[in-house]
Amino acid sequence: MPLTKIADGIRTGIAGRSFDGSLKFDCGADGVIILASGDVSTVDRDTDCALHLSTENLQKLLAGKLNPMTAVMLGKIRITGDMPTALKLARLLG
Repeated sequence: MPLTKIADGIRTGIAGRSFDGSLKFDCGADGVIILASGDVSTVDRDTDCALHLSTENLQKLLAGKLNPMTAVMLGKIRITGDMPTALKLARLLG
C-alpha cells in the first residue's frame, strides 16, 4: 500500500484527537509519514522523534498486529530522538 493511503488512514483515525510534538514514520526508500500537531503529511522534515521501520511493519503496527515493544526488542522498529514523543503515539493510536 502506498504511504499516501496509509497517511490518509492515519489522518482519519486521529481526527479530533490531539498530538503534542512531531513524529516521523521513516520507511526508508518508500518515504515518510509525518505526524505533527494533529496534521499528517508525507513531506519529509525534522521531527522530535522518528520510528524507522518497513512499510509492512508500519501497516501491522497501525492495525494492532505488531506489538510496539516487541517490535523494538526484535529490531523491527528503531526509535531515534525523543522517547516520550514515541510513547505518546501509543496513547494516540490506542
